[in-house]
Amino acid sequence: MSEYRSPWIQSDELQAVAELARTFFNQTVLPYEERFAEQHRVDAETWIEAGKLGLLLPSVAEELGGGGGTFAHEAAVLWEQGRCGDDSLAYAIHSSIVPHYLVHFGTPDQQRRLLPKLASGEMVGAIAMTEPGAGSDLKGIRTSALRTAEGWVLNGSKTFITNGSMAGVILVVARTGGPGARGLSLFAVETEDLDGFTHGKPLRKIGQQGQDTRELFFDDVMLPGGALVGEEGKAFTYLMQQLPQERLAIAIGAVAQAELAVEVAVEHARAREAFGATLWDLPTVRHEVAACATEVLGMRTFLDHCIAEHVAGTLDAVLAAQIKYASTEMLSSVADRCLQVFGGYGYILDYPIARIFAGARVQRIYGGASEVMKEVIARAM
Repeated sequence: MSEYRSPWIQSDELQAVAELARTFFNQTVLPYEERFAEQHRVDAETWIEAGKLGLLLPSVAEELGGGGGTFAHEAAVLWEQGRCGDDSLAYAIHSSIVPHYLVHFGTPDQQRRLLPKLASGEMVGAIAMTEPGAGSDLKGIRTSALRTAEGWVLNGSKTFITNGSMAGVILVVARTGGPGARGLSLFAVETEDLDGFTHGKPLRKIGQQGQDTRELFFDDVMLPGGALVGEEGKAFTYLMQQLPQERLAIAIGAVAQAELAVEVAVEHARAREAFGATLWDLPTVRHEVAACATEVLGMRTFLDHCIAEHVAGTLDAVLAAQIKYASTEMLSSVADRCLQVFGGYGYILDYPIARIFAGARVQRIYGGASEVMKEVIARAM
């Protein structure tokens, strides 16, 4: 493939961030992927090391404990994670999603206590929206928080929660009012020594085995009044404002992984001998990989446009839905076709292409399923 450099990452500073992230993932994460997969979580020290290097919360203001950069700094880390093939460290949840709810809607006390700990890796972040009976339709959330003289009493359950057992703070969406979106509020639930809070066993997933994905249970959990993030009844509004960044973060990883899939397919095809030559000598093989490479490059230029829009503050919900939908669908297709180049080896998890393929499937679901993305797009037409 020809060398293409994204326009948003041309500065020396962003190049340095990318190089630092590349070294971190290749030296501190990838060598332990098998162990992370077996224990269904990364080590706590992995987060600490990321914090020491300044890779966590790079786009949060320095006065709030972050790195003082822009989303481009965040994107540089996300891109390098995808390009190296890591899917164990739930970086996007911890760094690109959770802190920004606190930045935009949190109280000064919440920001002062939580953001520096998230930036250092001392505390891991999670967000809990999905429930057994409420997925993409958040209006169906049943977890409740009832106001008391001392604060709030939280009851309910959540599922598919990334960083579920490691999280020191979980942003929980709960119903504080009547039915519908206006009855939802957001809480910063600090889990240390929290009576009534438990989590289930690791969920057995098709891919992303190294991520800490759990069910969470809240049984008469007492929260202080200061746990409320923003205003009561505004959670749905907050979620809609933050979802574009979440969807863009997913898209960055999807395009990066698709580019890696093409790269490993080319390497394998050039090395693998078959029918008296290499696989690359077969037109059907190299033409299919060439088609994949072209699709990836086209999606990368679209992604670059969306990143530039977001850094400029002009990325809207529709464009975010378009890049999330298009990139994750593209990844699934490219990963499948590149896996075919490997034959039986592509079905073996020791090969990166197998892990890319397995991890690609969920990306068309989380952050808003493809069907939901198409509806968001259609409503704006």
